[in-house]
Amino acid sequence: MAANGLKWVFERGRSIMKTYGILSLLLLDLFLSSAHGYLSSAHVGQEPPYSPQHNPALSSPAVSTPSAESTIVTENYTAKCPSGGLCSKLPADCFTCNYHHNCSYGKPANFTCVPKNGVHCVNGSNQQPTHFNLTVVCQFCWQLEQSQYRCNISTTCMTVSCPRKRYNTTCKVLDHVNCIGIREFPKRLFCNWTGGYKWSTALTLSITLGGFGADRFYLGQWREGLGKLFSFGGLGIWTLIDVLLIAVGYVGPADGSLYI
Repeated sequence: MAANGLKWVFERGRSIMKTYGILSLLLLDLFLSSAHGYLSSAHVGQEPPYSPQHNPALSSPAVSTPSAESTIVTENYTAKCPSGGLCSKLPADCFTCNYHHNCSYGKPANFTCVPKNGVHCVNGSNQQPTHFNLTVVCQFCWQLEQSQYRCNISTTCMTVSCPRKRYNTTCKVLDHVNCIGIREFPKRLFCNWTGGYKWSTALTLSITLGGFGADRFYLGQWREGLGKLFSFGGLGIWTLIDVLLIAVGYVGPADGSLYI
């Protein structure tokens, strides 16, 4: 009897466990199906479709950018263009000319020019013209004298070597100078260098022995030195002038080098 009772309890427990196992499997399958359906739906893991109005900063770049650039360019040249002045006296950046190259080099030539947008100028009759004539010496911008343009000076190119070294730089014509061609051009210049001349020595000689031309002889300027020697320093006037010129650095070595 005891054995039959244990057998019945064992079979009953196995039946209950089997029933609960089937229910658990059914619930797990239902849960996995729901999760898979949710994850595969259109609103999970996908970004909303692009709409241009979501980003107003990109709506019209082609319209805003050129207008801003044109305003900056206009202000760059109109800021230095006097209003109401003579057209022929305007800085070169304020007008454009129809330059031709059939003129004779070094001689004056007439060109037809037009003021740029936003530039207001008048002619000799105090009227605002659409174009005007301008007389310019026939030469390209790179052919101008050194005093008529400014170059970017290299601060690292300083040497005492011989022969003198050169460096490449960019030069720009002064505003009031007119010329043919591009106003900004490359140029090859000599490096700053020194031949060993001392400014203090030159100034001392100019003060003490300047009447005999010692300062000019020291700087390598032999002709000026002989002129001062035989004129007794220009009766003292030349001597005084040289003291001032050497003191401010206007008169330097004849080889073009810098003072130490």
